[in-house]
Amino acid sequence: MTTTESRSGGPATTGRSPRSPRPRRPLTLRRRESREGIALVTPTVLIILLVVAIPIVWTIVFAFQRVRLATLRKTGLFGAEFTMANFERVFNTPGFLDTLWTTVVYSVASTVGSIVIGLVAALVVRDPFRGRTVVRASMLLPYVAPVVAMTFVWQVMLDPQLGVVNNWGTRFLGWAEPIPFLSQESTALWTVIAFESWRYFPFAFLFLLARLQAVPRELTEASTVDGATPTQRFRHILLPQLMPVIALIGLLRFIMTFNKFDDVYLLTGGAAGTEVVSVRVYNFLSARTDVGAAAAQAVVLAVVLVVAVLLYLRFFASRRTD
Repeated sequence: MTTTESRSGGPATTGRSPRSPRPRRPLTLRRRESREGIALVTPTVLIILLVVAIPIVWTIVFAFQRVRLATLRKTGLFGAEFTMANFERVFNTPGFLDTLWTTVVYSVASTVGSIVIGLVAALVVRDPFRGRTVVRASMLLPYVAPVVAMTFVWQVMLDPQLGVVNNWGTRFLGWAEPIPFLSQESTALWTVIAFESWRYFPFAFLFLLARLQAVPRELTEASTVDGATPTQRFRHILLPQLMPVIALIGLLRFIMTFNKFDDVYLLTGGAAGTEVVSVRVYNFLSARTDVGAAAAQAVVLAVVLVVAVLLYLRFFASRRTD
């Protein structure tokens, strides 16, 4: 900007005056809600990245490296050469396929058992009766009680010398001798499955009871008037209503049980034919200090779970949306 003398003798300004800043456009309701949503979601996303995403990537990277616990600090995340040797060792190690089969049997049987017990319990407390609230609350005790306390109680109950189960069995059921439920291969796995089914049936119970209460009473009442038996009412009316929920519970319980470590380890330590893949991963990491082999087994575990999720999406989720 320059100044010149005007005809009247006073200075005059020429040139463009500086631009004034543009006023900010007011935020619309949609933009304000979008910013608030991003602000609320960001902490959760960061936590998921730190707690879930980064450990998963770390595990996958270690699965393709020959890393041991003693050399972990020197190796770093990408310090070792990538190789498939860990997976070859995992599949060629004696007992891996047996352990994988035991894990599948344990997961499927425990999932089915917990759903069956939860369904029976939901049917029992569906109709109102005196003391129903107390019964409902008591059914949640196995799920909310500490797992250490529950496993200790079962170990004491099933003890061959001091347990009440063997005491009653030899006195009233005619057992010739006490049965070591948790230390012999013929009974240990099924005992662990029974414990898992009992401990986690409240999970299925809550979902199934909520769905049962949403079924219109008019359907069952009309079928009763038409002469349908209780079995027919359950098979043709209630069960079709419950199948989507049962499929979802089955998937969730299978994933949880397939990854389960504490129940099996506290009951048997993985002995007597109860070694599952999670216990085997722990043994490779703690006893053998082989980080690479443990990570490779964890990746195999994750692949099996991904296949289970894909099967659910293929056969159940698509039917639900149709």
